[in-house]
Amino acid sequence: MNLKKQLTKLDKSRVKLDVTIAKDDLAAAYQESLQKHAKNITLPGFRKGKVPVSILEKKYGEALKAEAASDIMEKALGEVFESASETERPLPYSQPTMEEAPEFSLDKDLSFSVTFDVFPSVTLSTIEGFKIELPQVTVGDNELKEELEAIRERNALVVEKNDGDKAAKDDIVTVNYCELDDAGATVPASEREDFVFTIGTGYNIYKFDDEIIGMKKGDTKEFSKKFAETEEDKDLAGKTKKLKVTLTALKSRKLPELDDELAQDVNEKYKTLEDLKSDIRKNMEVALENKMKEIKSNTLLEKIVEANPFELPESMVQAELESRWRMLAQRFQTDAAQLEKLIISSGQSKQSMLESWREEAEKLLKSRVVVEILLKDRDIAVTPEDVEAEYASIAERAGISVDEVKKHYADMRRKEYLIDDIKEQRLYGQLLEKCTMAKGKKTAFAELFKDGNQQ
Repeated sequence: MNLKKQLTKLDKSRVKLDVTIAKDDLAAAYQESLQKHAKNITLPGFRKGKVPVSILEKKYGEALKAEAASDIMEKALGEVFESASETERPLPYSQPTMEEAPEFSLDKDLSFSVTFDVFPSVTLSTIEGFKIELPQVTVGDNELKEELEAIRERNALVVEKNDGDKAAKDDIVTVNYCELDDAGATVPASEREDFVFTIGTGYNIYKFDDEIIGMKKGDTKEFSKKFAETEEDKDLAGKTKKLKVTLTALKSRKLPELDDELAQDVNEKYKTLEDLKSDIRKNMEVALENKMKEIKSNTLLEKIVEANPFELPESMVQAELESRWRMLAQRFQTDAAQLEKLIISSGQSKQSMLESWREEAEKLLKSRVVVEILLKDRDIAVTPEDVEAEYASIAERAGISVDEVKKHYADMRRKEYLIDDIKEQRLYGQLLEKCTMAKGKKTAFAELFKDGNQQ
């Protein structure tokens, strides 16, 4: 196709593409459209395929011209994007938009413009020589004791409590709840039935753990809950909500004794409690080593992003925020649409919640962009021998056979993730060699692994 193109960079990795298609190509596309319809259309007084082109043009000319223009513009964009680099073609979640429809005439060239987001074009001028502080963490007797208690919790026997028993911290409850308005009526779409959580975890939107302590199975309680100005959820901060909760089931955990029998229940490979302790200590040391690697790489990426500021395309950010929204819905055992109703009924909004996540999401996305750029620039490759070596390493760390590892990675998607991880670890290794490691603050082992904790 005979066409001209011009790409203009806009803010936030958005570009404008101007395309001009030669009038001869446009006329050819129009004639092709005419002939196609002439063969298939039926009009009164004419047999199928026998309608004169002149009559077809007179009756449907404008519509056929619009169709021909649409087809040739789509074809032109496909041709342009096929040979374009990643910083010149649309991101998968950024469809080209046309603000103004072009003028169509067979007597002149067809010109049109579209805008879309592209992968950020970033110049990374500073990527080495950073000082990275690492927390000081040890695996001692206290850490081992905490892990053993966690194992007791995971192996606890869940039993129904007696009807007259009261709900207490760490009990597992099933509740129905809703929000009430000032008149005491149920706020539409705020009802939730058969919601299960453990008291003390705060694993419910309104965090009414303390308010249901002391309730018995079958009890219904109405109460007002005032949220502090410092409440993490900004849409609840400083507000008072009236709630109604019915406790429908009440269970407790019965912790097992810390003995050889528990060790054998955990895994048949353990004969004694000492066997279990020895394996736990080894696993904790491996986990600590992996966590330290993660902290090094994450801190390195943070410093690279800080040293090389750039903006992200909005569509990339929105795609990440929507992904997090869907994950939150799964966490609350519902779908995205129902989650939005629950959020709205609590006086919040989906948009405000997404905006509260923006800073963290952008931080993560910028790190991903940096990694992709550096991997491409350094052309880091992984051979089949590298993959085999990684299989052996995983097997040794996990205490399983290489064949078991290979079976796990037989799925191509998992294998691709593994290959990508090998590439990234090599990249981090190259960059960290030219960084300085320094001792950070002393940190408890358990604290290091809390959600969102990195330092």
